[in-house]
Amino acid sequence: MFDPSVYRARRRRLASSVSSGLILLFGNRESPMNAAANPYPFRQDSTMLYYTGLDEPGVDVVLDADDGSATLYGSDPDLETTVWMGPQPSLADRADAAGLPETGSPSDLADDLSTAIRGGRSVHFLRPYREEHRRRLRSLLGITGGRTDDYASTELTRAVIDQRSVKSEAEIRELEQAVASTAAIHEYALSMARPGRRECEIAGLLSGLARSRGGELSFQPTCSVHGEVLHNHDYTHTMADGDLLLVDAGATSPLHYAGDVTRVVPVGGSFNDRQRAVYDAVLDAQVTAIEQLEPGVPFRDVHLRAARVLTEHLTDLGLMEGDPDAAVEAGAHALFFPHGLGHMLGLDVHDMEALGEDLVGYADDQERSDQFGLDALRLARPLEPGFVVTVEPGCYFIPPLIQTWREEARHTDFINYDVVADFIGFGGIRIEDDVLITESGSRILGPRIPKSADEVEDAATGS
Repeated sequence: MFDPSVYRARRRRLASSVSSGLILLFGNRESPMNAAANPYPFRQDSTMLYYTGLDEPGVDVVLDADDGSATLYGSDPDLETTVWMGPQPSLADRADAAGLPETGSPSDLADDLSTAIRGGRSVHFLRPYREEHRRRLRSLLGITGGRTDDYASTELTRAVIDQRSVKSEAEIRELEQAVASTAAIHEYALSMARPGRRECEIAGLLSGLARSRGGELSFQPTCSVHGEVLHNHDYTHTMADGDLLLVDAGATSPLHYAGDVTRVVPVGGSFNDRQRAVYDAVLDAQVTAIEQLEPGVPFRDVHLRAARVLTEHLTDLGLMEGDPDAAVEAGAHALFFPHGLGHMLGLDVHDMEALGEDLVGYADDQERSDQFGLDALRLARPLEPGFVVTVEPGCYFIPPLIQTWREEARHTDFINYDVVADFIGFGGIRIEDDVLITESGSRILGPRIPKSADEVEDAATGS
């Protein structure tokens, strides 16, 4: 945990950002995998982590926006818990660690909320993402008709997003640690891409390596020779010479800050000419995008700039034709690049996604596009110092998408489908780094991970 003063300052700022009433923050409970005694690995709610640092189930917090008080609700460990799990901190000990001055039981929480509601006070809460939270809100607040999400506080949500979006120096150190662990697992993956090895061998060892460094994987990784499947969690293939292995993986710091990096390596150690040309196209788009990052620049503009650079390369390769600007404006490039350039990064790998993508990633005067590809852009807003973002352009040859667009004769002014058909089976390439926005520009977090085609080949062969 950070020092208790960090959490007190965060809570004071949050309480001052809400006009009046109570702020209710739920912690997560354990979730049974197949029986109550066999739960999934516990993951605390990220907002609870941000405002308390308490990384254990069964606690909730109420902040009073009017008098500044703050109370931790939960239970002391019972004897059975101690027998099975060892000595556990008392509720008072946990409150001290988080800098919380008051404690109460779960029944106290119900009574305190009931008293507030009877007194006409507002109770602000965030939109729940677990059904158990919805059930608790209905019970505690008397919400009827299944409309729990409708009563979530936009005022509170915007205050949390505003605060969590800008990372402190302490948070940046945690993110640096997360990306350092992420670099270690990627360097390992690059060295393991050998013909005859199975994807599951690498995917499994990545998890162990992340844990050995004091964290865990920040999300279910992609580790596949079928990189054209954007989130590919099927690790059943055996790698063959000439395949491209795409690894999208990240590790966390001990405090759960997330890394998120993608690299592609040629199985056997060498790109062929076609693979290198597409790889260099994606790399040029990524490097160009990172060079554009600075305060005040809308991330949507950076996305479109990366798309244009990629389109120029694809035109040179004969896959596309015509004016690149017109092609990007029409959305023709999305056949090859059907996702957004990146997203916010922090305690969540898609930071604060549960609070609402558009609230996190779009300014008030921006609307999400309905154009295919651009509609998947999670982050569009102008950048600010302290934002941490991913930059991850890609180029993919997705057979069902290619077939559908060709049958519908979509963007035939810009796409050479005969040439594209010759790339079926190529797979996909994505290159991703985690970038901090500074006062004057940006910098990539963590140690350098091999990225140029030559560096990747050298890492794959141990040169």
